[in-house]
Amino acid sequence: MKNFLVHSLLLAVLLTNSCGSSKINKTSNPAVPAVQENVSNQAIVPAADQLKAYLPLLKGKKVGLMGNQTSVVGPNNEHLVDVLLREKVDLKFGFAPEHGFRGDIERGEKVSNDVDAKTGLPLFTLYGGNAKQDSIVKSIDVMIFDLQDVGARFYTYITSLHRVMELCAKHNKELIVLDRPNPCGDQVDGPVRKDDKFKSNVSFHKIAMVHGLTVGELAKMINGEKWLENGKECKLTVVPVQNYTHSSIYKLPVIPSPSLPNHLSVRLYAALCLFEGTDISVGRGTDWPFQVVGYTNPVYGDFTFTPGEKAGMVKHVEGKGAVNYGLDLRNINPDEFKFTLKYVLYFYDKMPDKSKFFARPEFFDKLAGTDELRKQILAGKTEKEIRESWQPELAAYKQMRKKYLLYPDFE
Repeated sequence: MKNFLVHSLLLAVLLTNSCGSSKINKTSNPAVPAVQENVSNQAIVPAADQLKAYLPLLKGKKVGLMGNQTSVVGPNNEHLVDVLLREKVDLKFGFAPEHGFRGDIERGEKVSNDVDAKTGLPLFTLYGGNAKQDSIVKSIDVMIFDLQDVGARFYTYITSLHRVMELCAKHNKELIVLDRPNPCGDQVDGPVRKDDKFKSNVSFHKIAMVHGLTVGELAKMINGEKWLENGKECKLTVVPVQNYTHSSIYKLPVIPSPSLPNHLSVRLYAALCLFEGTDISVGRGTDWPFQVVGYTNPVYGDFTFTPGEKAGMVKHVEGKGAVNYGLDLRNINPDEFKFTLKYVLYFYDKMPDKSKFFARPEFFDKLAGTDELRKQILAGKTEKEIRESWQPELAAYKQMRKKYLLYPDFE
């Protein structure tokens, strides 16, 4: 069985040196390898690294795992599957989220039932539905959830968390969440999804767009607010992160998905993902996804880039093969960046024919969790005016959030 680190390195090479084309008119600094930091200067220890805390909970039990390439252990980023098998855990299967078990499937692409090539472990998907879900969960005693979230409501790993909790509650199985830091956990912002009309894979919970929770805290919220079907509760154990606070600076040791290749892209993601309801490019098909923004019209700025094809990227790349004009965000300090609407408003204001801006209005509304944001933009509201409209629901959400925090808050 080969070490997962080899796979991670190969994936990184593929993402950086694909056979496709990508052009940009400015020189960028090489990405700095991700490291972990904490404002208290103590090493942050994700739950997966704390073997003594959870291996005793697995002894003599049949175990399932919801994981992917972010499910790593220790300084060498060894895959959790390899660790569990070495520790003689009776691991029966793996569930894969949207981007697949090894993290090389892009947004919305089909995730199929398969076998992990590294270990022979049977794999099943929760993304898009699976008729075998009930029978395979019935066959085990305990589920482990270990996925690295990025702190935005539309990142579908937290939808996968909910589905695993539903299955565990339905079949009276225990769920152990191996918690990980939220790299954007130092803020709570954006509209709260309040109407089930806008419930979808990208807006599954009634939480703020930038939710400010770890997956362990969100799991407690899902239970506590009775969001599971028929108000059931999942038998939940959260193994917490050591030395983490919501003011911590945390850079992911492994990229969470192909289009979030570094710390800056993770921090910018929540502010830029709304563009996916438009035809504006966020740099997919370049070396800088979610770090550059543009469209095929010089009116948007002097900065240019040309998306090509990149390994692991979607086939339907916005602006593919054309010169895109817009904004270069690569010099932003990621640790100081906070969620903003200014980029969306900038491109809307610049667009000559504003009726064409919301190319996919229904999807934009799902991302936003409401149709109010789109209507406010169409009405020419300022960011300040839009933010003021969020405050009642956002204040209520912040109060609810406090009940489920496992770590000191940023406020």
